[in-house]
Amino acid sequence: MATLTTQAQEVINCDLCVKPTYQFCNRCQLSLCVDCVGKHVDKLKYQPHDIVHFKDRKVRLYFPECEFHPNKICEAHCQQCDIPVCLKCILGRHNGHKCIDLSGIFTKKKDIEKETQEIESTIIPLYRKKNEESVSKLSITMAKFDELEIEKEKHRRFWHKEVDSIFNKISSLIKSMKENHMAALKSYQCEIKNRIPGMIKTVQQNKELLNSKKMSEVTNYKSKLEEYRNMPADIDVKLPSLKTNTVQGRELSLELGEYKASLTKTTLSCQADEASYTTLQKLLDQAKSITTIPTGVDSLYNVACVGVDEAWVSGEDKTIKRVHINGSIQNTVTTTCKTWPNAITVTTQGELVYSDHPNRTVNIVRHGRTETLITTPQGWHPGRLCCAKSGDILVTMYDTGKGKNKIVRYQGHTVKQEIDRDEDGKPIYKGGKYPLRVVENNNGDICASDSNAKAVVVVDKSGKVRFRYDGTPANRKESFNPGHTATDSIGQIIVTDYNNACLHILDQNGEFLRCVDNCGLDNPNGLSVDSEGRLWVGLVHSGEVKVIQYMK
Repeated sequence: MATLTTQAQEVINCDLCVKPTYQFCNRCQLSLCVDCVGKHVDKLKYQPHDIVHFKDRKVRLYFPECEFHPNKICEAHCQQCDIPVCLKCILGRHNGHKCIDLSGIFTKKKDIEKETQEIESTIIPLYRKKNEESVSKLSITMAKFDELEIEKEKHRRFWHKEVDSIFNKISSLIKSMKENHMAALKSYQCEIKNRIPGMIKTVQQNKELLNSKKMSEVTNYKSKLEEYRNMPADIDVKLPSLKTNTVQGRELSLELGEYKASLTKTTLSCQADEASYTTLQKLLDQAKSITTIPTGVDSLYNVACVGVDEAWVSGEDKTIKRVHINGSIQNTVTTTCKTWPNAITVTTQGELVYSDHPNRTVNIVRHGRTETLITTPQGWHPGRLCCAKSGDILVTMYDTGKGKNKIVRYQGHTVKQEIDRDEDGKPIYKGGKYPLRVVENNNGDICASDSNAKAVVVVDKSGKVRFRYDGTPANRKESFNPGHTATDSIGQIIVTDYNNACLHILDQNGEFLRCVDNCGLDNPNGLSVDSEGRLWVGLVHSGEVKVIQYMK
């Protein structure tokens, strides 16, 4: 029979009373105090006993006495009747039943003890630890989703602000168009109206002359018929219309004149009816030249796109031409410049703006007439221009005497901001003979091409320097010589490189992405992006414009 010797690990009470145990009956498997040893032996005096000190006890399985056969021990268990049985029971009424040896229970009990110990000492602590981790994850997850709700509401307000900004711009555009159209019509109407009294007077004089007998008056008569027949040319007022396009759940767009705004939803995946929204535009593996436009402009310096298929271009003469992608000239503006316009740009309303270096002015062309918007301070001359999405105009200025450069933001005629020094009071832009070229990015950053420093310098809307790009990552043969800059709909920065006959493309954080050097860009300078996301690159010496597709 299997036995197990154990040592007392704690105070154990007597099985017959509540006193501490000092003795143990190996035969009966009872814990006994000193007083109960005699009582136990006397009670079962016809049964042999083995009384030992408790520490020397031998633990055995306790087999119950048979209920049906006195003084017989049940050493088996009838599985059919589910009761303990002795040898006589097995040979008698339980004959043929499946019985198992109770001694096998000892081994099973050891397994149970081992299992219990593992559950208690290993598994339960592990579950408790996992429970604590789950509580922590629940807390973190709840906090994260609360943050998402806050962030979502923040973006909701921002998007609403953007939408309001779009409609405010449209309202401003409508107001501006109305004022311009009404002014032109009123001017025409006044001219027509003012001629009528003169003609009535002439008719009366002519009637009097017909009745006059003075031949000298008839002889001295001067006809005004041709003058009156030459009626002022009628004004062809093209009334604008607000074009809208709504694709349910996909796109909203508004278009007024040459101003267009759109909100687009793009679904990347549909798993579990969830959608992701992002810009799908990516750089082509190889940029491709769509067409080459001969402009006839001598020393082509400036390009400013208007809508989809047209752009204003200028060089070393007083005229600014509006060219179509098919090569035709759509319009020509003769500027008030003494030499030629230093820079051109287009407002969000599609109006042409140009700078005049000698006269220190920035001018706008409205209905064929030139108006002065800005006159720069004495000693400072306007360089390049950019019409910001807010309606402000960014003007690069340079002092030819001291060789200084800075960028000034104008709101109407008022100076709103000057950008020229960093937080330490040091100049942001290098002085020299070349003016800065400037463009505003979608995130409000102001990107300037500083040819004197051979770098592109980007500051945030407050004027704090974010980064500088010197062309090193492009690994070009010649030194980096940045010309005009442009930004696209996803905030990428594109820079012409005159020395290396290519374009550098950066992300909005200044990370170099790639060069476009496979489109025959000899001496690139002027640069603009049309509303279809294509690049219009002006080539200085040939006077041509290359239209390039670089995004998918």
